[in-house]
Amino acid sequence: MAFTCASGKHRRPSRIQRTTARAAGVAALTTTGVIGTLAAPALAAEPAAETTGLIPVLSSAAADQIAEQAAAQQQAAEEAAAAKRAAAAKRAAAEKAKEAREAEERAAREAEHKRLNGYVLPITGSYLSTGYGAGGSVWSSGSHTGVDFHAASGTSVHAVGRGTVVEAGWGGAYGNQVVIKMNDGTYTQYGHLSSIGVSVGQSVTPGQQIGLSGATGNVTGAHLHFEARTTAEYGSDIDPVAYLRSHGVDV
Repeated sequence: MAFTCASGKHRRPSRIQRTTARAAGVAALTTTGVIGTLAAPALAAEPAAETTGLIPVLSSAAADQIAEQAAAQQQAAEEAAAAKRAAAAKRAAAEKAKEAREAEERAAREAEHKRLNGYVLPITGSYLSTGYGAGGSVWSSGSHTGVDFHAASGTSVHAVGRGTVVEAGWGGAYGNQVVIKMNDGTYTQYGHLSSIGVSVGQSVTPGQQIGLSGATGNVTGAHLHFEARTTAEYGSDIDPVAYLRSHGVDV
């Protein structure tokens, strides 16, 4: 039985016909320039990533951000370090100032201790006019029981050291006198004063004014009679020059 191919619009074109049609269409497109105009954009729409520069741009932006963060962190670290150094310098300066104050306070205390426990001359800028033990009828004991410092009437007389006043008033041949019990247990006496500036029981310090020189009592002229004694009484005198020198006073 013989078969024939069906005819009509539903008949599938043969392979040869399809190939021929595609070739014809391509030829037509080529002739009109459609492929020329469409192919380039179509091909350019999907280029390789490395030819667009997209990845390098993103990498550069990320690198800039990282660099900025690193710079900010570095700046913060430097500021923190600077603040730490400044705080350390401030502490060091405060410590140094504290040490300086403490040194000054120690020096002041030592100076005050030395002043309070030191000895001075009873008359500033004077000299000895009569020495200890000098003989003569002027003195009832036959010899001088102290030393005389040259001084015009009204010259300031000072306590030679720290102590307490045990006598302040008239002393017979000594005229107006002051007797001080020193802190080391000895006694000093200041005679012929024109005026007395302290009272019994008063504490005195080295160099403190206790009166003014004069010519009261048994004298031939104004001066200061100074004695060093082992007791407050007359007759217990010791060499006043040696006494003062033993306490560091240049006489």
